[in-house]
Amino acid sequence: MPHPGPREGSPDAPASPVHPHEIDEAHESTVPAPLPSERLVREDVARPRALVLALHGGTVRSTAPVTGRSASWHRMRAVQRDIAAGLADAGVATWLLRYSERGWNGDGAVVRADARAALAQVRAEHGDLPVVLLGHSMGARVAVHEADDPQVVGVVGLAPWWQPDDPVTALTGRHLRAAHGTGDHITSATMTAAYVERAGRLTASAAFTPMGPVGHYMLRRVPAWHAAALDGCLDVLRSADAV
Repeated sequence: MPHPGPREGSPDAPASPVHPHEIDEAHESTVPAPLPSERLVREDVARPRALVLALHGGTVRSTAPVTGRSASWHRMRAVQRDIAAGLADAGVATWLLRYSERGWNGDGAVVRADARAALAQVRAEHGDLPVVLLGHSMGARVAVHEADDPQVVGVVGLAPWWQPDDPVTALTGRHLRAAHGTGDHITSATMTAAYVERAGRLTASAAFTPMGPVGHYMLRRVPAWHAAALDGCLDVLRSADAV
């Protein structure tokens, strides 16, 4: 049975199951204007060798805008702050996207378009720089749908919201890493392991890291979650010969 995913009004739905692109032209057809500074928090490095695009969580349904009070965005900002230095040591920049709306809303069209806009901005500023998509919860779902962008070399998912009907073809030839706790009652570690196994038939590599009896919001074993994020991104980049 599909897992219900993040609920509106939960911390992953800030308060207080679309097929991937078939060909690269879908990504190349239009280059949007640069995202406003409040939509993209950047930890840049001089002459980057690669870039990690971080994607925060959300909720099943909501067209409300993501504001500066979003718990999901702030949690991913904390991850970004903690891993930025380790990535910078390898010559890797880190950007955190803020979606224009909170929900997946059936097919993820809006949040996926937000991710494509950020990838287009990477391309406009840095050419064909290798990119890792680092996503928490709904952010990991956005990531696997957009992994067929020509610059994306892999995906790292933290407590991902991956459903049995989510496609894996966008990950063909890419590298996939995922970490999930068995105490998660918002999304499913069992479904994540099953998705990694299914995707592994097409990926260049795939690995699942069990995080033990911890929940969805990465508020317990925080150093271990942040290490999983950093090590996962670096492992993907090294596997892709990008760093």
